[in-house]
Amino acid sequence: MIDYKKIINNQKKYFLTRATYSIDFRINQLRKLKYLIEKNESNICNALMKDLGKCEFESYVSEISFVISELNYIINNLRTWCKDNKVKTPITSLPGKSYIVKEPYGSVLVIGPWNYPFHLIFSPIIGAIAAGNCVVVKPSELSPNISALITNIINKNFNPCYIYSAEGGIEETTSLLSLKWDYIFFTGSVNVGKVVMEAASKNLTPLTLELGGKSPCIVDKDSDLLVSAKRIVWGKFFNTGQTCIAPDYLFIHKDIVKKFIPLLIKYIKNFYGENAINSSHYGRIINDKHFDRLTSYFKDGNIIYGGETSKENLYISPTLIVGTKTNSPLMSEEIFGPILPILQFSNLNEIIYFINNRPKPLALYYFSKNENNISKIIKETSSGSVCINETLSQINTHYLPFGGVGTSGMGKYHGKWSYETFTHHKSVMKRSFLLDLKIKYPPYNLPAKNIRKFIEY
Repeated sequence: MIDYKKIINNQKKYFLTRATYSIDFRINQLRKLKYLIEKNESNICNALMKDLGKCEFESYVSEISFVISELNYIINNLRTWCKDNKVKTPITSLPGKSYIVKEPYGSVLVIGPWNYPFHLIFSPIIGAIAAGNCVVVKPSELSPNISALITNIINKNFNPCYIYSAEGGIEETTSLLSLKWDYIFFTGSVNVGKVVMEAASKNLTPLTLELGGKSPCIVDKDSDLLVSAKRIVWGKFFNTGQTCIAPDYLFIHKDIVKKFIPLLIKYIKNFYGENAINSSHYGRIINDKHFDRLTSYFKDGNIIYGGETSKENLYISPTLIVGTKTNSPLMSEEIFGPILPILQFSNLNEIIYFINNRPKPLALYYFSKNENNISKIIKETSSGSVCINETLSQINTHYLPFGGVGTSGMGKYHGKWSYETFTHHKSVMKRSFLLDLKIKYPPYNLPAKNIRKFIEY
């Protein structure tokens, strides 16, 4: 096994040279990364096709273009973000000044997932570079082709004392987590997130956890049924449902359920044809283990559309299920695949109660034209994000932070939040030697009530 302790020690030595503190250095490294990604665009798409069956369009939209856009945005704004922030100084500390200095943490570990194995590795790397850190990345072993390509791009073009990619499985990840990092960024499942947090706690290492959970989707009776169905089918079955913020289960108002389900089926067929296995726009399940897990959910309800499978091809068709009990595995475990359980509701308060009595979701989707009900959903539920009359699109912007709450994660990134996540905000107060009040030093002769009056004033 590679000596990861030596790698992190070399990174810490390099960090102490303060080379990464230079804003010009950071911007040049980001530009270099952009060049390498654009140069390898076809290789990235080929690797994603091999690992996940992603078509070129989906690979570019969901993986490459987001990273390039993020790079452009951060490169254009980094100098402004890195400036010291001046703040007020209390009267008791005058003459003097106070400000906040932005500085990098040091050497950070980024652990990525397999479902968006390029995007969800490079997005945090960009934030770490922008903030001036050294980075070790651990791509997912479950997507071996893109993992090898990421490692090749990084290790052949960057000094390992600055950025290094470590391939491997559980053993390698465990070894990396045993080391003392200055920051850890993990994207993955809740269960593995607990392991990462436990390891970080042993060294009191700060961290970000981007996890998942069951993201509810609600269609009310006053929504635009055609547009709602189209957007839900797109969001659910994009990347074969293997998206952390995909609609995980669907509540449809009882008054429209008979109209709405046929529309879902209509758009599944429009998008992927009568038999999605033949569609070049529909991907595959990542491996046998997840295939078996997903097909085991079929027993938890009645399949009204789909249900076709091919283990040899790691194929599961877009599947709609009704009659699922709310305490079944299908409704208690994150699905992370192309299976959509459908339930009915008659009162919005029932849905809010249902959501609030479960772990907080990473995303919540609500389709309605009723502004009062939209406001009610936003104010009376808690989730990492809320998307009204759309799915997935809240992730694709630099201007909104992305992250979970509760068991769906902690910490935010994207755009400026990526820079902030990997930045320590150091408070600085600088005082003059003039005006040194005697009253603050012992012996204390001024009555406390006088101090109280002064503070209140």
